[in-house]
Amino acid sequence: MQTDCNKPTIDFTPLARRQITARFDAGAISSDGGVVLLREVDRRIRLLDRVDSLIHDPRNPFLVEHQQRTLLAQRVMAIACGWEDLNDHATLRNDLVFQLATDRKASGRKPGQGDVDPERPLASAPTLCRLENRVDRRACVEINKLLVELFIESHKTREGKASTPPKEVILDFDATDDPIHGKQEGRFFHGYYDQYCFLPLYVFAGEQLLCAYLRPSNIDGAKHAWAILALIAKRLRQAWPDVKIIFRGDSGFCRWKMLRWCDRHGVDYIAGLARNSRLTALSQPLMDQAQQAFQETGQKQRLFGELTYAAATWDKERRVVARIEHTDKGENPRFIVTSLAGEGQMLYEQIYCARGEVENRIKEQQLGLFADRTSCHDFVANQFRLLLSSLAYVLIETLRREFLAGTELARAQASTIRLKLLKIGALVRRSVRRIVIHLSESFPLGGLVRTLVADMTG
Repeated sequence: MQTDCNKPTIDFTPLARRQITARFDAGAISSDGGVVLLREVDRRIRLLDRVDSLIHDPRNPFLVEHQQRTLLAQRVMAIACGWEDLNDHATLRNDLVFQLATDRKASGRKPGQGDVDPERPLASAPTLCRLENRVDRRACVEINKLLVELFIESHKTREGKASTPPKEVILDFDATDDPIHGKQEGRFFHGYYDQYCFLPLYVFAGEQLLCAYLRPSNIDGAKHAWAILALIAKRLRQAWPDVKIIFRGDSGFCRWKMLRWCDRHGVDYIAGLARNSRLTALSQPLMDQAQQAFQETGQKQRLFGELTYAAATWDKERRVVARIEHTDKGENPRFIVTSLAGEGQMLYEQIYCARGEVENRIKEQQLGLFADRTSCHDFVANQFRLLLSSLAYVLIETLRREFLAGTELARAQASTIRLKLLKIGALVRRSVRRIVIHLSESFPLGGLVRTLVADMTG
């Protein structure tokens, strides 16, 4: 074991005649001092406690060193702070701020009393890996149900009282590719994405996540979407009987049986419709008109029309809005099928095109919160990894929606919130009665942090 004086140094370019060196020997200093903000968010919505109650822990409680709730908190908080790999916890487990953020129960204390202890680090990577691999499908389903419950609860006051229920909820369904690079279960090649991948399905209501469901890629992109829509719609109607529910998705989710279910259960829909020869023939007069106008003016042309259309397999004809566009690159028609009333151009531009925002939320999860780190061999373990990323998203989205509204970070993405609020250098000092987190005096957002904590704990 190296003594302090023999620890390796890092040599930088000298300043004049002074040598500049660095050592990783400062002790209880953290690069993630702001993670305690997420601890306060979690205490508000009790996310990790509730997830813990949904996962069966088969271990002998008298022999357990790391409580399951602490393991969950350790993994989720680390993902939120940008530490996506289990190997990161080889040293991260010694970070006293992370110990504090996870509410680690110290030995010899009563349940519910947390502490930080440099002699008792958090769990190692193997321990966290065992957690990921013992979670079953039932627990994953229940966690997804919890996401819906959190959405419903978000419409209550902070005192827990019911507030005015929303008049309308738009459910955005979208799938994306999750590239894989090993021999994981459920590994298949997807022709459209031209790679081996999973095909996770996401459901959002605005910026709030309602479902994150991992699927293999050798399936129809709409598979199970109908069942998930039915479950979510049923629960929303139980909470808000008069709410208007709108299903929104691209052409990959336009399946007539799904549309028929929506018709029968009072759920409106607006979905993309893939171009085909019949739709082209029906909209040809409008396409000719757009082409002629472009040739006369040289300006981009965008026209809207309405059709009544049914594919051969559909149960009935439905309303279709045609958006016909002609530019110097030629014609570019788009079609949507909808049960909504209103003028076609408004439905397309203001309602359907707004579904592009869900793609930003998926990017936020995939790129900012590492939802694509599905490198476990077992398929269910990878589903759980997707949910761990989703739980990190829920904490950050709740922080943004409830506490950052009206601030410069009100519209910031997870990566920006991490950089400006979570990645704060901090020195931790502890005594018998106090744990003090010392932050930099020159931290630019110090005032915002003070305001946030006062709001969270008030």
